[in-house]
Amino acid sequence: MARQWFGRRGPRAGEGAGEPADEDARDEPAGRAVTGAIGDEAESAEDPAPAADEPGAPVVPGPTGPAGAVARRALTGLGAVAVARLPAISAALVPRWPRLVLAIAGGLLMCASFPPLNWWWAAVLSAALLAWPLLHRATTPAGGLGYGFLFGLAFYVPLLPWISNLVGAMPWLVLAATCALYPGIFGLFAVVVRRLPGWPISFALLWAAQEWLKSVFPFGGFPWGSVAFGQTEGPFLPLVQLGGVALLSTATVLLGFSATAIALEVGKWTRAGRPQPGSDDQRGGVGPAPPAVMLPGICICLVLLTAVVVWPQVRHAGVGSGGEPTVTVAAVQGNVPRLGMQFNEQRRAVLDNHVRETLRLAEDVRAGTAPQPQFVIWPEDSSDIDPLTNPDAAQQISQAAAAIGAPIMVGTLLDVPGTTPEAPRYTNTVIVWNPGAGPADRHDKEIVQPFGEYLPMPWLFKHLSGYADRAGHMVPGKSSGVVQIAGVPVGVATCWEVIFDRAPRKSVLNGAQLLAVPSNNATFNQAMSEQQLAFAKVRAVEHDRYVVVAGTTGISAVIAPDGAELVRTDFFQPAYLDMPVRLKTKLTPATRWAPILQWVLVASAGAVILLAMRHNGWFARPVRLRSGPRSGSDGSTAPPDEPRPDESEPETASDEGDLESPPDGGGDYTAPHEGGKRPSRDVGRHRGAT
Repeated sequence: MARQWFGRRGPRAGEGAGEPADEDARDEPAGRAVTGAIGDEAESAEDPAPAADEPGAPVVPGPTGPAGAVARRALTGLGAVAVARLPAISAALVPRWPRLVLAIAGGLLMCASFPPLNWWWAAVLSAALLAWPLLHRATTPAGGLGYGFLFGLAFYVPLLPWISNLVGAMPWLVLAATCALYPGIFGLFAVVVRRLPGWPISFALLWAAQEWLKSVFPFGGFPWGSVAFGQTEGPFLPLVQLGGVALLSTATVLLGFSATAIALEVGKWTRAGRPQPGSDDQRGGVGPAPPAVMLPGICICLVLLTAVVVWPQVRHAGVGSGGEPTVTVAAVQGNVPRLGMQFNEQRRAVLDNHVRETLRLAEDVRAGTAPQPQFVIWPEDSSDIDPLTNPDAAQQISQAAAAIGAPIMVGTLLDVPGTTPEAPRYTNTVIVWNPGAGPADRHDKEIVQPFGEYLPMPWLFKHLSGYADRAGHMVPGKSSGVVQIAGVPVGVATCWEVIFDRAPRKSVLNGAQLLAVPSNNATFNQAMSEQQLAFAKVRAVEHDRYVVVAGTTGISAVIAPDGAELVRTDFFQPAYLDMPVRLKTKLTPATRWAPILQWVLVASAGAVILLAMRHNGWFARPVRLRSGPRSGSDGSTAPPDEPRPDESEPETASDEGDLESPPDGGGDYTAPHEGGKRPSRDVGRHRGAT
């Protein structure tokens, strides 16, 4: 990339002591307790704290004087209010600590699934932990938003620290908080749909939808952090060849959600225990119902079986097959004089470094220690000096091409026709430079990076951050995504573009037999370069193509169609790669159908939300008029089997046990003659995992 983002209510009168009073408490209709939900008595009661204006609240006298004294008095008053609210805040947090810890731990585990740790299994465990607080019977949709947002902060803050290395801590935290909103949205709707049968599938669909939303909005999206990109070292990577990034992400989180569903059902069944000796249940041979684990078990088996079936085909693509032509490709990593944003100020030195490393490659070829490449790939911004308008830069590139005896794919910046110094505009372009003939085919970067390569809404952001002026003035170009070099159709996804599904897919559909990712990693640290390399690995498997990554500072690599690294360079060291690769023409199911599958997942998530809203009674239902209404002395009417309005009683969900869930009848039911309440109209509905 040329540049990077900077960028309780208290209890109401008349409520019993057993009623939940925390802000996450849900007024559940009778019989609608969530199957598999978590609850405990310790989380069902809280004490409200007195507000600052109530009797007993501390009163802090403010100093008299000019504006400074007024400000100090205001701050003192705010401090007093905060102190007065501390008991309420503490009372609210204490019962929520387990859920808060689970949300934070889930986010940290999700981050650990990405490079450099590559703990692919942590993503499954992360999804399992996130589901736990969302299923808690006291968690409201607003609470789900909060837990999801907290999960997102724990995920994205440690995932994106390279932002702070470039432009300071504030843009880094703002970007992380913005990304955290999307898991928050997931958490909100997860609470809405958790009562539906088969909630693990509903949760997985919602996760797929929030990843899609994050990849398109705002400013073109930011797919960095999609679960699939943390699975490059795991056994589920072959799934990306069937349905792309969306399928791999959905399958991974589905495993975690299904594991939680099984744990909840088994825990409920275990606590139910055996009938007591001499009880009616024992004499009648009645025991606890078996755990409802069929559907989550099927989901887990389906994911595992599909990965096993697809893996041999992916592995075979990596080791090769007969009839595929082979070409030798070189990638040059020239390095930059100084790591960081200032490298663009030393443009000529960057160009000289890449010319020098190409000349060293040419010497090794003549000495017989390196094979003759058919073409050479330079990184993005390897010549920030426009060679079409600067004769000196053109002469240097021509010298390197003549020395190696092969065309070079050069990353450069070209002025847009009609640009002026007052309003500069340029394209991020890759040019094929033939020996002797000079420039030929080109690819103009179509997906440019907001806040790095251009500044969206400059009228606003220039007033919000002093770093806004560091953004470039690049404009998106038009390209087929393919360049012809030495007779080979090579797909180009310039750095930032490789993160987006549509860029490499467009290249392959337009005939690319090899994918190249020229990248400017001078603004990356090594951990983030490893993450970018993971994106290229996913694309190699997704489209069954070799991928050549060429970075200014590293990490450069050649990746096989099974996602394996064949060779790589060290970070921040001048080097070259030179090796044969095979050209491939096959189109995978992901290349053909992944966009359709993604839309199906998103549409299904929307349908699940609407269904859950209806299931939860959020939509008004038509009232049926009966031919013989029953009238009471008070003039009210009610269906024959329904109590009149004045006979109804408030109902509460059961809070016994962390893994408590209602029986088949829809809730803990006590007969009316024993002091119980009438069963809900939802009796008989099953809202478990199956």
